[in-house]
Amino acid sequence: MEDKYYLTKEKLDELKKEYEYLIGTKREEIAIDLEKAKSLGDLKENAEYHEARANQAVIEERIAKLNSILKSAIIITRKKVGIVGIDSIVVVKKDKDPKEKEFHIVGSEETNLGNSRISHKSPLGSALIGKKKGDKIKCCTPGGSVEYTILDLK
Repeated sequence: MEDKYYLTKEKLDELKKEYEYLIGTKREEIAIDLEKAKSLGDLKENAEYHEARANQAVIEERIAKLNSILKSAIIITRKKVGIVGIDSIVVVKKDKDPKEKEFHIVGSEETNLGNSRISHKSPLGSALIGKKKGDKIKCCTPGGSVEYTILDLK
């Protein structure tokens, strides 16, 4: 079963650009590097050749991953219906903590904790999905169970 990848239009465009770059320019560069390395002689002890092959493997793996993502991408659009979903911005407060925190629920390919963008598959993200303003949720973290109250949806 293929995973579904929830992406914003902007992220989809970014991944398409990366894919085109990798299958065009980057593959070509690696092919040139491999040819240069082969010309240096014995492949068993040729560090340049082994490095080029390793780079090729990394690029081909990324190309395969991007291909899978692009084939099964679902474009998300913000829907303000009062229920937390992917692309919702949620303001929460941890019980016994006066500070409010804001999180943007995104697909796993767009997660960025530094920008408070959490995956819908993360413990907190999955606990928030389907909830509404005023709901209390419990989230299991490595440090134990944490309770949050949803203060607002944007």
